[in-house]
Amino acid sequence: MTEHNSNNIFIYWKNEACTGIENIDEAITLLEQNNWDLVAAINGVIPQENGILQSEYGGETGQGPAYGPASHSAASASAPSSSAFRPVVPSRQIVERQPRMLDFRVEYRDRHVDVVLEDSCTVGEIKQILENELQIPVSKMLLKGWKTGDVEDSTVLKTLHLPKNNSLYVLTPDLPPPSSSHAGALQESLNQNFMLIVTHREVQREYSLNFSGSSTIQEVKRNVYDLTSIPVRHQLWEGWPPSATDDSMCLVAAGLTYPCHHLTVGRRSSPAQAREESEEQCTDVHMVSDSDGDDFEDAPEFGVDDGEMFSIASSALRKSPMMPENAENEGDALLQFTAEFSSRYGDCHPVYFIGSLEAAFQEAFYGKARDRKLLAIYLHHDESVLTNVFCSQMLCAESIVSYLSQNFITWAWDMTKEANRARFLTMCTRHFGSVVAQTIRTQKTDQFPLFLIIMGKRSSNEVLNVIQGNTTVDELMMRLMAAVEIFMAQQQEDIKDEDEREARENMKREQDEAYRLSLEADRAKREAHEREVAEQSRLEQMRKEQEEEREAIRLSLEQSLPPEPKEESAEPVSKLRIRTPSGEFLERRFLASSQLRVVFDFVASKGFPWDEFKLLSTFPRRDVTQLDPNKSLLEVKLFPQETLFLEAKE
Repeated sequence: MTEHNSNNIFIYWKNEACTGIENIDEAITLLEQNNWDLVAAINGVIPQENGILQSEYGGETGQGPAYGPASHSAASASAPSSSAFRPVVPSRQIVERQPRMLDFRVEYRDRHVDVVLEDSCTVGEIKQILENELQIPVSKMLLKGWKTGDVEDSTVLKTLHLPKNNSLYVLTPDLPPPSSSHAGALQESLNQNFMLIVTHREVQREYSLNFSGSSTIQEVKRNVYDLTSIPVRHQLWEGWPPSATDDSMCLVAAGLTYPCHHLTVGRRSSPAQAREESEEQCTDVHMVSDSDGDDFEDAPEFGVDDGEMFSIASSALRKSPMMPENAENEGDALLQFTAEFSSRYGDCHPVYFIGSLEAAFQEAFYGKARDRKLLAIYLHHDESVLTNVFCSQMLCAESIVSYLSQNFITWAWDMTKEANRARFLTMCTRHFGSVVAQTIRTQKTDQFPLFLIIMGKRSSNEVLNVIQGNTTVDELMMRLMAAVEIFMAQQQEDIKDEDEREARENMKREQDEAYRLSLEADRAKREAHEREVAEQSRLEQMRKEQEEEREAIRLSLEQSLPPEPKEESAEPVSKLRIRTPSGEFLERRFLASSQLRVVFDFVASKGFPWDEFKLLSTFPRRDVTQLDPNKSLLEVKLFPQETLFLEAKE
């Protein structure tokens, strides 16, 4: 839409005296919020007369008196959705600009509430309406869904430039989720934390104590005894509800104001006075505990006054130290700490690491990245008023114990004794630096116990959080979970770095192994070649020796042969022609009376030993080497001439 048209619309609004808007920028803004729908924009500006309201189905309920939060709360309790409206005063004829009416649809779990109120109201007023509708304290309520982000309770709706219809939602992170069954509702009530503000009448001091709904009145009184040194039987109470008639009753059934209840406690001056006070009928509720020490009410009759009885009881109930002073071995000190902690607060408590702080570091930080954990250091102090409540109500809660066991290595130390305190500060300076040590050194006794959350970060140890004793189970769990979230982000980086490092190391090992195998293969080849060469050399040497030996034998045989007879010899001569395997012929004359051995020696002298070759005749075919070598040639019928051939034996 053009600026000219916008001016025309503005003139129309002003002349008709229906809006009272004199600022053209504001008029344009309203038109833009309603997609330039003039009728919708005017309806959004004109106040709703006579309480015209919108139901959750979108129609008008008609004219009638406007509904406020008080009158509408009863209907909202029985239905999952309800409407809350702010009273609207019927307007006079509009001369000046009247406030706009804004519609808010607020969702909370399975319910929704419709709220209609003027844009001159604040965000806090919406929360007050929702408090009546949803029964949720404003302090526990987070109102989300604003287009401009989170806003303060004091923010005026007009400054947010909201459209007529808005959708918001409520978050209650400090409240447990609802249960669908009666048993679930009962369990939810038992898990609720009550803040008991106990005023010590004599010293005018207040104690803020957190107890779960399952705690008993007796447990409260015993904890107050630890804080005020007033024995349970001497405690005089004011502020307990009339329904709290039994000390064994749990807090959720005692009718206390949730989440905060005020009580006053004082000391009875004498048993007689206590009996008188218990017999008085007062409009205010006075509870005098009779759960302890009834057998000692008449102690003065035996010559023991109240002061002596109190000192006897105090000495009898005096607690053993959590840790020996000047303990030489930290492991032994932690063993005593664990045993004493169990005797005071029961067996459901964190599993404390038994060993030195350095050993706890090794266990938590220096293993595989996937196995690392956070280190939680619990610093105990018996003289702190918060210690007993913190240990019994928070540190021993099953949810805290389980979460610490899964995600932390828990180490403990007792700061009650000055020597042990100085020893821990020395360890703290060595491991965390002087800044952290100074922070712990400046902590007052009433700020103990402390819970230090430590994360190992490569070459240093980082203190993520220092949790003081004045906390609740939910807050303690949230801070532990926040620390684990930071740790897991760092752990993922460490795992990635470790995996990359292991991959590099594995690749290097594989390369080194391949190189080693290559060297071994080369060495094996070289050794095999050397063996082959050596074998060839040996065989060659043997061959040479054999040849030399044969040559020597041949020469010896050649020299031992009788001289060849002449053809014109007077004695009969046999002429032998011998064919070698190569086709050559050996010819020689022998005396017919010569032994067959002489023929063998002649053949051997030519390089054909008769143990390797056989001498064959053709007609008839026979192996001459099989004949008796001592017979003459005439006897073996190799006379007057014969052709023989040599053949190698198989």
